[in-house]
Amino acid sequence: MTALPGRRVLVTGAGQGIGLQMAERLAERGARLILWDNDADALEDARARVAAAGAPVLAQLCDLADPRSIDAAAAQLIAAHGGVDVLVNNAGVVAGRRLLELDDAAIERTFAVNTLALFRTVRAFLPGMLQAGDGHIVTIASASGIAAAPRLSDYSASKAAAIGFDEALRLELRRDGAPVRTTVVCPFYIRTGMFAGARTRFPALLPILDPAEVARRVVDAIERDRPRLVLPRFVMSTWLLRLLPVAWFDAAMDFFGITGSMDGFTGRRARRPGPPDRRPPDDPR
Repeated sequence: MTALPGRRVLVTGAGQGIGLQMAERLAERGARLILWDNDADALEDARARVAAAGAPVLAQLCDLADPRSIDAAAAQLIAAHGGVDVLVNNAGVVAGRRLLELDDAAIERTFAVNTLALFRTVRAFLPGMLQAGDGHIVTIASASGIAAAPRLSDYSASKAAAIGFDEALRLELRRDGAPVRTTVVCPFYIRTGMFAGARTRFPALLPILDPAEVARRVVDAIERDRPRLVLPRFVMSTWLLRLLPVAWFDAAMDFFGITGSMDGFTGRRARRPGPPDRRPPDDPR
């Protein structure tokens, strides 16, 4: 079991959406929060909301698409506080466009934030966890990494890579006898605005998820050291469906509405990264 009271927990993409919801739930359970986001205004609002709950909180501007920004933020944090006990890799982006509508910049940003950032943050903080003899790494992936959909070629591929990253890391840590746990989270669409316009054909089986409930379930999974959380459970049937011939699998995706789920996608406007964070690393603002 991962006890949260007093533990340093870093949440990436914490300025809004599920990241902010998780930060608030973690704060309620006694964690000391570090929030990373690339939007200065959203980050300050998130810091104020978490601090209002009485939790110690540090906010750092960090653009997960920029390796130098990750390295600088991680170095500041390690120098000031010695690293983190729990790392929640939550930040993600989605373009929601057909393959031929995607340019190189959009594809590269999707993989930089959704996949490559995982490698960079874990390489930064895992050594400290190993030295401390304890730690927990959480990867917020997606049901789209299990079953893809049109207009999600870059996103689904990046989240499938995130699932593979978690699996290889889990097995590597287990083989080495390392005292660090991992949790991968694969949710269906969440009602945060990131997937605005996405739809479901069978809400009883595949509901558009409530962010507060997802946040609660993720924090529960961290505390219970669950290696995998799939929301809703119906998504797990995909692994069985993959045993069918490809044509049958595709027909099942059509029937359950997956292939048309992004037809009405609008998303939310991409945020501009904030200016470099020039506050000293021990400044809690």
